[in-house]
Amino acid sequence: MAKSVIAKAVGLGINFIDTAAVYGRGRSEEFVGRAIRELGIREQVFVATKIPGDWHRFDDVLKAARRSKERLGLDVIDLLQLHWPACWHNVPICETMRAMERLVDDGVIRYIGVSNYPLQLLQTARECLKRSDIVSSQNRYNLIEREVEKELLPYLRREGITLIAWSPLAKGAVTSKYSPDNRPRGDLRENDPLFHPDNLREISSKLIPVIKELSAKYGKSPAQIALNWLVMHDNVVPIPGAKSPEQVVENAGATGWRLSDEDFRRLENVSNSLSITYVTW
Repeated sequence: MAKSVIAKAVGLGINFIDTAAVYGRGRSEEFVGRAIRELGIREQVFVATKIPGDWHRFDDVLKAARRSKERLGLDVIDLLQLHWPACWHNVPICETMRAMERLVDDGVIRYIGVSNYPLQLLQTARECLKRSDIVSSQNRYNLIEREVEKELLPYLRREGITLIAWSPLAKGAVTSKYSPDNRPRGDLRENDPLFHPDNLREISSKLIPVIKELSAKYGKSPAQIALNWLVMHDNVVPIPGAKSPEQVVENAGATGWRLSDEDFRRLENVSNSLSITYVTW
């Protein structure tokens, strides 16, 4: 399945592949690497992976990166990201960044990125680097969850750093598939705060009607409307997941056109009106 999904993506002009060491304990990297080799598309894709915050000691960073490179079967990892800060082991951020810079110097990776870092820690991480810089920050960003706009996104825009938006479809909450009476069952979303009845009531009564209206106006799916809103931000690259070639086709359909400025602002305004809480018990 990974091979067919990646083949369809590349055929549609998508060249950015994002994975992580923790996805399947390395299995995702293996599947991605095998697909790239079998399809013969190494020169056509930009591959990013991530090492978890538990592995941020100097030697562990080097070891983790080399193991990811081996699993991917790449000559070099295009972008290595720190998946989340070293929250539990208290590893000094400069120790971690020295290791990341060593990987660049040794040709193991091309670029350094961070993921789920608050602005202040991102700034400190950049100050630790002597010869390289951070080129990307991967954070949660979608029409419902827009906290990055408060301080992080303006900073990234000023500094020329790309925001890689994970969960760009809010795990499906913006696609009009769910409502308080039709909540996801049997997967991790069942206990996700976004899918709590109170939050779904806000989303389905305020945001979804506008998304559906724009979907009809532009002849695009609700997911494509939500993704296009993100694409219209100059330095934002959304990374929607795809479990099938058909989902790849839908994701790709979010590009090549633009919402009008009026409709962009309309989505932004209705999003601002949402009252979302993460305190659900």
